[in-house]
Amino acid sequence: MTGFHRTTILLYPATLLCILQLTFPFLVANAFAPTFSKNNVPNTALRVATAKDYEATITSCKEFLCKAAESKAEDSELVLDSLLDLEKSMRKKRKAEGDSVAEEVLKNLTGDWRLIFTTGTVDTQERLKAKINYFPIKAMQSFDATTEPMTITNGIFLGDFAVLKFFGDFQFDLVKSKVEFDFDRIVVLGFSIDLPKAGAAKIGAKTGLGSKSNVKNAEKGKAAFFNWISADGNIATARGGGGGLALWKRVQLDED
Repeated sequence: MTGFHRTTILLYPATLLCILQLTFPFLVANAFAPTFSKNNVPNTALRVATAKDYEATITSCKEFLCKAAESKAEDSELVLDSLLDLEKSMRKKRKAEGDSVAEEVLKNLTGDWRLIFTTGTVDTQERLKAKINYFPIKAMQSFDATTEPMTITNGIFLGDFAVLKFFGDFQFDLVKSKVEFDFDRIVVLGFSIDLPKAGAAKIGAKTGLGSKSNVKNAEKGKAAFFNWISADGNIATARGGGGGLALWKRVQLDED
């Protein structure tokens, strides 16, 4: 999250708007006798063909998004198209293959991720009359799915110095590939402050860091969330609760 002192924070009002936004069964009647569709084509063959279709799209999208994450030079509209195509294809994959797809995402989620590209929330897009794309400052998100509870940290850095960090925990819904999270502590310029219920959401709404709907949801006991699209050894992608799409690159926090 961002700013080494107040004047620095004011230099990046637009880039701060999406920090917190930013922030999946088959019945087999007879194993030895394949069933047939109306077109007299074996269902098993259809599943294989469908799988090949979405796997090819997933591979292609990830390859392009990896290039974009490394170079930050690919056309923004093409990045957005790839995120949308990946989201659609991963949805098909989860429907066809079940919870194992989301389990793989969760397993890969642990680590440090640098925000590379974001469309911003719908509120942000309307406010700025534009879409934010390549993120201009060092925004980091870290997950640890090996602890109980699982933990999440959001931070904005100037060089290696974390000027603003939020700490909390998260839950992962395997059916929806959904991360629900809440922050209970914020550290600003090294000073730690405990947050009350809905505290992080209120800060986000007042400063433009988050969607106004997060406050009402938090007060109703509903957590902020990401619908996680993918996570692997190189990149991660998700759609935030505010409707924005985002792309992260895996990094080593102490080396990035």
